[in-house]
Amino acid sequence: MESFYSLLQKNVLDRKRWATRDELATAIVIWIEHTYNNRRRQRGLGKLTPAEFELAFADRNDQAA
Repeated sequence: MESFYSLLQKNVLDRKRWATRDELATAIVIWIEHTYNNRRRQRGLGKLTPAEFELAFADRNDQAA
């Protein structure tokens, strides 16, 4: 968890001064969804990124239906 917050601090919070909390919240969500979840491989997901895991899981559910 510490490495997540460290990356968040470095890649979002320290990049600029945010005018509003809503702007900052949007920037955090975008960073998590578009950068962090597409790059960070996780052991619990079989060394896949969350985005890759989600796609694989969705494919299996589509085939089962």
